[in-house]
Amino acid sequence: MTSSLMEVGEQVMRDLMGDAFMVRRAEARNGFNGELQDYAAEVCFGRVWARDGIDRKLRSILNIAMLTALNRPNQLKVHVEGALNNGCTPEELLEILLQTAVYCGLPAATEAMRIAEEVLKERNLVK
Repeated sequence: MTSSLMEVGEQVMRDLMGDAFMVRRAEARNGFNGELQDYAAEVCFGRVWARDGIDRKLRSILNIAMLTALNRPNQLKVHVEGALNNGCTPEELLEILLQTAVYCGLPAATEAMRIAEEVLKERNLVK
């Protein structure tokens, strides 16, 4: 893997999750987790998220559905924030999560809805 993939991946993460996320990520880096951070930047974001085959909004939609199905609340919160940054509307998020209720189960969708609602409230997008 090359440093250019790292740079591309870090820019994609910055675009998706914002500068504050990148600062928190850098502050959390240490001798134990650094390799995993590099892997995420180079492979996940530098190789996959940076591809042209589908746009970032669709990638966000897919991630929200998959993270709901896998019950990964921490990553889901970050990707709901990213989905909004990528142009998803609150209405689209609602539809995605209703769809997951049918295919992933009501408990998973309920938890995902709670997380998405928290993000939307933080951004004053729902009362």
